[in-house]
Amino acid sequence: MIESLDGIFETVNYKQSTTLKLYDNTEYEDYPMHWHPAIEIIMPTENGYKLTFSNSEAALREGDICVVCPGCVHSIEAPETGRRVIFQPSTDILRSMRDIETLISFMSPYTVITPEEYPDIYGRLKTLLTDIRDDYMAGMPFSEVNIYSKLLEMFVLIGQRLSINNNEHKDDSYGVKGEYAFVFMDICDYINSHCSEDLKLDDIADMSGFSKYYFERLFKQFAGTSFYKYVNQKRIAKAQELLIEPGNSVTDVALNCGFTSISSFIRMFKLQKGCTPTEFKNMYWGIRRGEQNNND
Repeated sequence: MIESLDGIFETVNYKQSTTLKLYDNTEYEDYPMHWHPAIEIIMPTENGYKLTFSNSEAALREGDICVVCPGCVHSIEAPETGRRVIFQPSTDILRSMRDIETLISFMSPYTVITPEEYPDIYGRLKTLLTDIRDDYMAGMPFSEVNIYSKLLEMFVLIGQRLSINNNEHKDDSYGVKGEYAFVFMDICDYINSHCSEDLKLDDIADMSGFSKYYFERLFKQFAGTSFYKYVNQKRIAKAQELLIEPGNSVTDVALNCGFTSISSFIRMFKLQKGCTPTEFKNMYWGIRRGEQNNND
């Protein structure tokens, strides 16, 4: 199922003339720790499936849906018999939408959707993913547009449900609702654009108009993680982009992404990606050299 793997980096080989890849997978094969830039949506249709992440595991039952976010390091253990949909769409064309970037932060590093925990949207999500599989296999004209329209509907359903989940069982005085949600979407946009700068909690809290204590609670509720963890996630995402550009040293990338020391950059990168910046850089350029040799 993994067609191109170098170290722990998987190159997703999209279907010709599309930015989509889907497997109706029946293989009995385990896959080692790896990551890829594409989002991945997995649903076992016969028997279960086990995913292992850096600090947790997800044992999927038949019909459970797991969304693995871009850049999330994971391995997969398959049963001797079984079948599952593995859908890998590129989100590059969608992430200019503010809501999509926010949703990926909500779901990160992964989200498991079950009929018990998401009874109001599970049935529709399962139908949409099954339809996506059928459309992909049929290969009719405009199937890519049709598939992305269904994917967007899935994102809307999940995003709205996770927003509700983030507010359930909490004091209403700390609920990120209405105009507060737009404030925090603007804050996340600002962080995304300025993550390489020296962002301080006090300064960003002042921008929001909330006290530091109130801001911390609201931000974690909105983004699903603490302020500084969110900032570091964005810095590492930017570092990935810079590391694959020729001529950029690890030191240059660290400094350009807001890290004050090389050791803290290496430690944070390995914590989030499962490899060092140098290993990541070598894996990428090893793939590029291999592609060039194949074209010669």
